[in-house]
Amino acid sequence: MANKYLAIDLGLKRIGLAYSAHKTIVTPLPAIIRKNRNQASDEVKKVIQEWEIDTIVVGIPLGGSSEDEMKRRIAHFMNLVAFDGEVFYQDEAGSSLEAQNMIKGEMKYVRDGRIDSISAMIILQRYMLCNKNDV
Repeated sequence: MANKYLAIDLGLKRIGLAYSAHKTIVTPLPAIIRKNRNQASDEVKKVIQEWEIDTIVVGIPLGGSSEDEMKRRIAHFMNLVAFDGEVFYQDEAGSSLEAQNMIKGEMKYVRDGRIDSISAMIILQRYMLCNKNDV
């Protein structure tokens, strides 16, 4: 049976989510509008349980000056989520811009999390492409 993956694009205001239980299909899920850390981590926990997630892929800006700080924040958030499966990090560089370009002209730019979840979808697609033998 295939692993069920959840990608997380962790932002300060919105958390983009994407799901995959198949090697080639990644689906953006509704984003979580972040009110505070505990509410956000509780909502992520609910998604993990509802979709029976085995593996989480978190987008992170690799190589930048903020990489260590972002890893610390993500580790703290994932600690609140208390997920006991595998967690992988995937470079998210340019994923938000790529997401904006994908939906340009299709909808007005609304800060409802759609772009964040499309970014999470791109992050998960990148991870699966880089690790296709393991997926």
